[in-house]
Amino acid sequence: MTGASGAGAKNRQLVVAQTRSGAVRLALDGLVLSGKGIPYGQAGRFETPRPVAPWTGQLRAEAFGPASPQRGNEPNQSEDCLRLNVWTSAVHSGRRPVIVYIHGGAYSTGSGSSPLTNGARLAARGDVVVVTVNHRLGPLGYASLARLAPGFEDSGNLGQLDLVLALQWVRDNIYAFGGDAGCVTVVGQSGGGAKIATLMAMPAAAGLFHRAVTMSGQQVTASGPLNATRRAEVWLAALELTPDRIDEVRTMPVERLIEAAGATDPILGGSLYFGPVLDGRSLTRHPFWPDAAPQSAAIPMMIGNTREETLAFLGGDPANAGLTWDSLPAKLTPSQMRIDVAPEEVVAWYRREHPEMSPDQVLIRATTAARSWRAAVIEAEARAAQGSPAFVYQLDWASRLPNGRTGAFHTSDIPLMLDNVGAEGSGAVGPAAQAMADRMSDALIAFARTGDPNHPGLPTWTRYSLERRETMVMDVAPRMENDPRGDERRFFGRIPYIQPGT
Repeated sequence: MTGASGAGAKNRQLVVAQTRSGAVRLALDGLVLSGKGIPYGQAGRFETPRPVAPWTGQLRAEAFGPASPQRGNEPNQSEDCLRLNVWTSAVHSGRRPVIVYIHGGAYSTGSGSSPLTNGARLAARGDVVVVTVNHRLGPLGYASLARLAPGFEDSGNLGQLDLVLALQWVRDNIYAFGGDAGCVTVVGQSGGGAKIATLMAMPAAAGLFHRAVTMSGQQVTASGPLNATRRAEVWLAALELTPDRIDEVRTMPVERLIEAAGATDPILGGSLYFGPVLDGRSLTRHPFWPDAAPQSAAIPMMIGNTREETLAFLGGDPANAGLTWDSLPAKLTPSQMRIDVAPEEVVAWYRREHPEMSPDQVLIRATTAARSWRAAVIEAEARAAQGSPAFVYQLDWASRLPNGRTGAFHTSDIPLMLDNVGAEGSGAVGPAAQAMADRMSDALIAFARTGDPNHPGLPTWTRYSLERRETMVMDVAPRMENDPRGDERRFFGRIPYIQPGT
């Protein structure tokens, strides 16, 4: 190890962290040190991941590693994507809590190199070690081929097994970056939160993390093996392959594999859903059905949602603005509501119970309550029924979409929780933005240290119970409420909820 220990020293030399695989040369990143693009594993296509081979010399960890191949414009895509990034204030002088952030994008897009999830500010703010991670996505990480041919037994959960390997890397190496392997918090938004909920039920992940934070991301049930196999068959058909030629997926251009994932999902419609599978191997039970996974009962959990989640999905389309009460029901389609309910009944209920809402507002609130919020409620209830600690928050503070529409939409808590309101892509604007980031990131830091998010910037935050449904409402003036939006919860709670994709 070389270099000065003070993270703020302007002229210090670069620092070397010695991992089990080799030396990693860190660089100054703002007020902290960073190691980017560090390999944690290796795997051939559709192979179970294994630890990375040791290297000689110093790995210059100055640039983010590749993202998993995916649709869209994520830069620097490669199948060699089992990389992670670390930010720390120093590589010695104590053992710091570790925050491992798992990116969203469902199970098909995203990476750990977004400006919104950069860990430098959070590491400096709380003297914590922050890790972000890339793993296999889409069909490369979740195509369930096990029932179609031998040699693909783990293919339906490879992305999850990548994350397990990354957490094992943290356990074995984070001490070299000043982190405490016995105090690891996993944090994820949207698909990242769903991946965490799934990890909480995976035996291979037991003991690898000690607190869990899910932000607008839940996984009540995994995909059943038959539905997952049906999707794999549709994917193979899009590749013009029959099951007897399945081994060709190992050598086809990866671009073709990703393109074929755009085939129509036989259960949901839209493009193919790839997500964790109840395969009887790495995942032997559903994450939160019929109850919360007992293996994670002792892990404190923070469960968050935003009040207008679906504004992120619907608010950018001009056709979803300026609605009338006559045009609104046609917008409340099964693909948006994700439950079987008559849209006219929904509209009538909102007009009667919430006459202050406009048709535009009802579209967002109804689709949020029916589709995006339900699983968060189910998970909080399951934790409370289990007697396990769960701290629930609802973000009410409004951010701004690129088209100017405002609300507490899906993803708007990311820059607040990670203290990155000034980053590219943040919708958190205005004089209150940093104050919101202060209280939310301090809650995350407190939770990472102790398993309790309380800090002086918030009123007393009590655990969620079935009797009172205590929820911290994050706003300019944060407040505790019992059962916020309880009427919406009860109205939609009459209708069975099935996890989309399962």
